Amino acid sequence: ELESPIITQMNVENPGELEATFKAIEEKWGKLDFVIHSIAFCPMDDLHGRVTDCSKDGFLQAMRVSCYSLIEMARLAEPLMKDGGALVTMTYYGADKVVENYNVMGPVKAALESTVRYLAAELGSKKIRVHAVSPGPLKTRAASGIAHFDKLIEEAIARTPEHRLVDIEDVGMTTAFLVSGGARALTGDTIYVDGGFHNMA
Repeated sequence: ELESPIITQMNVENPGELEATFKAIEEKWGKLDFVIHSIAFCPMDDLHGRVTDCSKDGFLQAMRVSCYSLIEMARLAEPLMKDGGALVTMTYYGADKVVENYNVMGPVKAALESTVRYLAAELGSKKIRVHAVSPGPLKTRAASGIAHFDKLIEEAIARTPEHRLVDIEDVGMTTAFLVSGGARALTGDTIYVDGGFHNMA
């Protein structure tokens, strides 16, 4: 639908696929202005269980896919961002506060947000900005894997000042701003797009 001239297979757990994607970008465009990192995974048994009971393999896979892949993308994007650029990843409120049923993804997203701050500090001299966008609950296929997700939806509607859910368009508009020149003085922050949910006690 977007008529993209580049469509590649990119499973971050398959060696070489991420590198091949960035190689295709280099050959087709020669440079890169921004990267949107919107990927997360955790085995279902570990996601639905207590953090205390999370398996080592499940934890490592969740960190590998959901957090370390951002580091890999930053490393591959850096030489292509010749005039500066922006990296944006997606996080969630459960990184900062304990959210029932979010379980091990809370620590994983906390690591992701910390990674954003370190990448911002390291890449700033090259005018590469790094952001984390933290949407409220969104009705997506990925979110449907969270146990009792409907309860999160109901709570968000009840607690936000406007009593509504945010949607993909809200997240898109914020992200478009962050990768634009209008956000040139912002980097290393977690930007909440949750209708004010995170401000409510």
